[in-house]
Amino acid sequence: MAKASRPDTSPAAASRARRPGAGAIPNLRSGLSWPARVALVLFVLMAVAVVWVTNHLLTERFTETTRSRAEVRLALYSGNIMAEVQRAALVPAFLSRDPALLAALGSRDFSLTSQFLIDHRTETGAASLMLLDGQGIVVAATTRERLGADHRAEPYFVAALRSPDTVFSAYARDTGATQFFYSRRAAGPDGALGVIVVEVDLRRFEQSWAGISDAVMVTNGEGTILLATEPRWRGRSEAEALATESAPSAILRAIMATSDWSLVPPDAYLAGQAVMRNEVRVPFQGWRIVSYTTYASVRERVNAVLAVEIMGFAILLAAAFYLASRRAWTKAGKFQRESVELRALNAALQREIAERQKAERSLQVAEQTLAQSSKLAALGEMSAAVSHELNQPLAAMKTYLAGARLLLTRKRPDEALSSFQRIDDLIDRMGAITRQLKSFARKGGDAFEPFDLRDALSSALAMMEPQLKRREAQILRSVPREPVMVNADRIRMEQVIINLLRNAIDATRGVANPTIDIIVAAAAGDGRAILTVRDNGPGVSDLDKLFEPFYTTKAPGDGVGLGLAISSGIVQDFGGRLTARNAPSGGAVFDVDLPRFAEAPVQAAE
Repeated sequence: MAKASRPDTSPAAASRARRPGAGAIPNLRSGLSWPARVALVLFVLMAVAVVWVTNHLLTERFTETTRSRAEVRLALYSGNIMAEVQRAALVPAFLSRDPALLAALGSRDFSLTSQFLIDHRTETGAASLMLLDGQGIVVAATTRERLGADHRAEPYFVAALRSPDTVFSAYARDTGATQFFYSRRAAGPDGALGVIVVEVDLRRFEQSWAGISDAVMVTNGEGTILLATEPRWRGRSEAEALATESAPSAILRAIMATSDWSLVPPDAYLAGQAVMRNEVRVPFQGWRIVSYTTYASVRERVNAVLAVEIMGFAILLAAAFYLASRRAWTKAGKFQRESVELRALNAALQREIAERQKAERSLQVAEQTLAQSSKLAALGEMSAAVSHELNQPLAAMKTYLAGARLLLTRKRPDEALSSFQRIDDLIDRMGAITRQLKSFARKGGDAFEPFDLRDALSSALAMMEPQLKRREAQILRSVPREPVMVNADRIRMEQVIINLLRNAIDATRGVANPTIDIIVAAAAGDGRAILTVRDNGPGVSDLDKLFEPFYTTKAPGDGVGLGLAISSGIVQDFGGRLTARNAPSGGAVFDVDLPRFAEAPVQAAE
């Protein structure tokens, strides 16, 4: 159905009508000339280049400064460790020659030995002192809980008995902590009497390192971590320690690495954070001390300078925008003077919109009236043929009644009942014809319901049967065995089919053997239902204007040209489309394409 063009009456359209152009006050972009825009782009590029170069230079400079400070700290830590180790190494050599300890080991009198060791621990600053006899039993100690303990299997005892010199041992406990011992055998004239064990307190350095932001570790010659600011690192290799404290996933590590725009390749990643690695050799048994320093301090110092630069560029850019906005406000006065005339034009536009809306409503009412008139015209055309159809059952009923009266007179009631049954069948047929006419005559509404397209076709053919018989047109119908369900208004759908059949009958008026093919198909792939009506008439000369209102190829008085326009509008309301084409073998072909109705699947009860 042809639709009148609807004017845009939305609030946005009215707002655009009230505001001339892009607005009463032009925006900044419209006020900038091409040279100004080029200058703005060059300014932004220059700002980006300056920030990038500054970031690169300052990052390299502050990184080197931070690395130098970390190396100085490592050298200091290494010196402290060496001083502690060397000081503790003298204690076993001194005590192993002490006459009091040798006399106690010889006489097995250790009543005063523990107090003797306690006094020397205070003087030497050792963590603890122990005296072991030749069997590895603790006979004297600064910690009295150790007295009587069996240490014969401890590395520092076994190594001291085998070597005449002072022996250093690092003993890893089950908790992960490492203890450091110096041990030396105390020998008499007859051989070894016992072993002096001095525990070195290197763990106190970890406490001092914990006060800085760097991560520090000390490894032995085999690469095993002995001391570390992170307790979980002890007893592991450096690679295992970094894996323990790495980011939870590779994706997170990549994101954190991308966010670090320091332009300096990180030495490692600690907890997903980029760090610089510094290493210093400790001149003791191949030990090394390693520190990991984050780039946080570097970034803070660089970002402080970059923030000042960016702020300066932002101030310059804001000043440029301020000057440009002054020009825009100067032009605003000119636009405001023109706004009075534009408001008048806007009022005229609103009046025109109201008139067009009124005309559109009138057009819609006229279209509905014409559609009903077209249907009633078809109903009037069929009424003559229908009256002929009703006369035939009435004549037959009269004959059957006369026969039934005669049979009753002759005492043959069974045969009379058969005549009455035939009369009842004729009455049902007459009622079906009148019901179809009554349902077709009423106006179609929006009563959408699922129905079988085959049933609608059968009802339309039943209503058109008198005309088809009068014209002696051959109907070739091809329908599937399965239902073809669509969701639409059945009465309006029957009106579409009747319009197509009437056009086919009119098109075959001058044909010797009028034939009308009706095909109903269900496309399984795209869920569409197709109804095709094809005739063997001369075809359509102008397909482009076929569905326009009041366009007809019939003779004057045979039609007003609204049937196909109304049918096209009905099919569009159903969500489908009505198309026409000429068959290669001759005749016109009309296709009604509708979406199929898909029933919701019924869920089985649990």
